[in-house]
Amino acid sequence: MTAGNSRGAHCSTMRNQLTLSAFSLLVALGCHKGPRPDHVSVATVSPQPGDVTTLDGIMRAFYEVVNIAPDGPRQWSRDRTLYSPWIRFVATGNSSTTGRTEVQVLDHQQLVEETEPLIKQGFREREIHRSTRSYGHITHIDSTYETEFGLGAKAKKSRGVNSVELYFDGQRWWIASVMWMSEDKDHPIPSELLSSAER
Repeated sequence: MTAGNSRGAHCSTMRNQLTLSAFSLLVALGCHKGPRPDHVSVATVSPQPGDVTTLDGIMRAFYEVVNIAPDGPRQWSRDRTLYSPWIRFVATGNSSTTGRTEVQVLDHQQLVEETEPLIKQGFREREIHRSTRSYGHITHIDSTYETEFGLGAKAKKSRGVNSVELYFDGQRWWIASVMWMSEDKDHPIPSELLSSAER
């Protein structure tokens, strides 16, 4: 599953391009019109040992928490246990109007509130490839994902890459930051970040 922490409350080109992808989470699916997202209460809970003691465990949990039915119980509390207290999520992409690279930075609470409307409409995300580099207590993971938004035949699919930074504190793994970009015609996912079946 970065600097800056502000977010405009109005509909913007940046939000159109960057906000809707999930840990990809947010895919460019259209501009969110309306007021600031409703507040979502996230209780503080202890991490599940299986989620944080291994890299495989934390990456599995990273995706599992958003793969729930629109009316299913949310897993935001579990999700929060995966991240360091200073976690930042950075969505990056090109503006549809200017073509310039833009970024949006969110903390965990902001990510939850932006993602909740997507889940209500049907959102799935799965990892299709992973590239891992480790040194000492730190690890970088490029996690290629595929998302579906919507239900049935009208579901929209997209792909992208989550760039995940993690560290091990001697007892458990923490995700320190997540940056992602959704694939577009000008930026196809490179072959080294795809399995042979996905190329």
